[in-house]
Amino acid sequence: MIHQMGLYEAYFNAIKEGKKKVEVRLNDKKRRKIKVGDTIEFIKHPEQNDTLQVKVTELRTYDTFKDMYEHIPFGDFDCEGWTMKEMIDGTYEIYSLEQEKKWGTLAITIEY
Repeated sequence: MIHQMGLYEAYFNAIKEGKKKVEVRLNDKKRRKIKVGDTIEFIKHPEQNDTLQVKVTELRTYDTFKDMYEHIPFGDFDCEGWTMKEMIDGTYEIYSLEQEKKWGTLAITIEY
């Protein structure tokens, strides 16, 4: 199965360059349909002028982004050298605390 998702340019490029191995999402209804072995087609945002396809190799759920970041090396997100505060603050620029509480979080390990 192929799942389509938008992805900001910096993260899109990090996957393309092989630096980002784990994608962070809410564990919402759309993401709960993803299974190991599925394909995700990322569409570069906001331009929507480029796509890339990756294979899902692992799915891990966490109650909070902080829980996730305590268990996965920052380098897997292409965030080597970041602090926990930077990781969490950066994530809350995209997702709200209310969304996190409602859905929980999902770490999607991918292979490009």
